[in-house]
Amino acid sequence: IKQITLTCIYYTLIYFLLINMKKNISEEQKELIEEFSFFENWQEKYEHIIDMGKKMQMLPDKFHKDEYKVEGCVSEVFLVPNKNNNILNFQADSNSVITRGLIAMLLRMYSDRKPEDILNNPPEFIDKVGLGVHLTPSRTNGLHSMVKKIMEYAKQYSSN
Repeated sequence: IKQITLTCIYYTLIYFLLINMKKNISEEQKELIEEFSFFENWQEKYEHIIDMGKKMQMLPDKFHKDEYKVEGCVSEVFLVPNKNNNILNFQADSNSVITRGLIAMLLRMYSDRKPEDILNNPPEFIDKVGLGVHLTPSRTNGLHSMVKKIMEYAKQYSSN
């Protein structure tokens, strides 16, 4: 039992160190903007978005329910919030590879954050990367729907 207790304490300490070492949202947005500046054209940027989506963990089927579905997206998008110790974590999924990539960017910014930090940091990277201009209008609307849902969850959990 002593060994199990020490192991639990060790992993808890590591978890909190990793949470506290994570870049803040503003730094993460700047890094993403810089990352996209290295690509020469939008074909390369789309490929990068798709790659980010492919690397994202699949959402278990049990969360593919209407209660987690993001309305306003042409593709099916599911967004699952979970709050633990005032940290809001998101899991998400989509049936579209590009949309999965957009989700991956949003989760990079907003998952494992305090709800107040989410609310105080709008997604400036969307315009600075050029997503609003280069995505189709329906994808742009879907992206804004995903952001809106994340902000709604952050508002909901900030008072809890």
